Amino acid sequence: MTDVSNRLTPPFRPLADDLRQVLEELDRSRGPADPPCGQYEPAVDILETEDAVEVLMNVPGVRADLIRVVVHQGIILIAGDKRPAGAPPEAAFHLVERRYGRFVRVVHLSNACDASRATARLQQGELRIVIPKLRERRGEAVPIHISVD
Repeated sequence: MTDVSNRLTPPFRPLADDLRQVLEELDRSRGPADPPCGQYEPAVDILETEDAVEVLMNVPGVRADLIRVVVHQGIILIAGDKRPAGAPPEAAFHLVERRYGRFVRVVHLSNACDASRATARLQQGELRIVIPKLRERRGEAVPIHISVD
């Protein structure tokens, strides 16, 4: 992977560092018998409810321990590794139509969200990331106490 972090503007350098770390971690988890694969981008749906922003991604066949989700300064980084399963190591593929390999998606949050309360759940091949919105950013009146000297 080409190191572009020196060419990024300051707000994006930490995200590039996070991405590099996540991809290196995924590479270390790949066994020596695993075939090299390409990269792909799983499709995502982004929806907004009254209380949260949700990101849905179909990742069938990907184990939760091979997916990393990082939220940094209003950006969600989702990276993972989908590995072929069920084929013996000596098998030679004649046709490969399903996608395998590393994937990376970057999602920009349009609202102020509380990353410290974010959750992610992998169920039946669907990754659902829920990032609650900050309550005071939804137009609700927030009383501010005035202190007297």
